[in-house]
Amino acid sequence: MILYKKIFLAILLPFFLFSCGEDKGSTKRIEEIKVSPTKVSHSEIVRNPVSSNEPTDTINVAKFEFEETEYDFGTVYEGIPVRHTFKFKNVGKVPLLISDARSTCGCTVPQYPEEPIAPGEKGEIKVIFNTVRKLENQVKPVTLTANTYPAKTILKIKGYVHPQKTNPLKKGQDK
Repeated sequence: MILYKKIFLAILLPFFLFSCGEDKGSTKRIEEIKVSPTKVSHSEIVRNPVSSNEPTDTINVAKFEFEETEYDFGTVYEGIPVRHTFKFKNVGKVPLLISDARSTCGCTVPQYPEEPIAPGEKGEIKVIFNTVRKLENQVKPVTLTANTYPAKTILKIKGYVHPQKTNPLKKGQDK
């Protein structure tokens, strides 16, 4: 049994030693990577304003300024999708990059710009809420993650959904 362990280690040891080595042919130093002057790399925009060694920098970041952060769609009937566009402006000092937008369930789908929004420029977050099997009072948050401080911003879409069978506009529903 001990002989098998020694053979096993003798075979695996070279793999561990050589797998951690630096492959000089495929790696580039950061200084050598050139960025096209017409296209900005997303990683160049993202900066973390929080550091363990320095005070928090909340001045030199991108900042959302929304026309509204909550939309009340009122009352709708089940099955009718609700659509709303949240409009914003980047009032920060650097380009704004949204890295993610998600809701708490699949019934609410946000769409966001994937390209950076320059300081002073405007953008939109489009939200579609599927009302099927979502009855009565509804509040659906959409959480945006961006290079802002704080990194997360919450938008809300809310309203009341009547069951489809009570829709007086639907013909042929008598039960």
